[in-house]
Amino acid sequence: MKASQIAICTFLMLLLIEVQVSMAVTCSPLQLSSCVSAITSSTPPSNLCCSKIKEQRPCLCQYLKNPNLRKFVNSPNAKKVASTCGTPYPKC
Repeated sequence: MKASQIAICTFLMLLLIEVQVSMAVTCSPLQLSSCVSAITSSTPPSNLCCSKIKEQRPCLCQYLKNPNLRKFVNSPNAKKVASTCGTPYPKC
């Protein structure tokens, strides 16, 4: 019984840490500037681009609500870049 309680506490702590990390993201579309060439052409995304997409993932729905950013974030190439980077495209 004690081992299962420790496992549950550990799981809950990890979950809380993950939530705090995702809440700590500063949403800034400029963080995705390393992805511009991959989104606007057919060049593969760089490692920096992929790390920034993963970092900014909690912000993508917010970007989709912005009419100036929507056409950039919602483009077929943006979805392809997200997929290539292993980042699920958000369902807002």
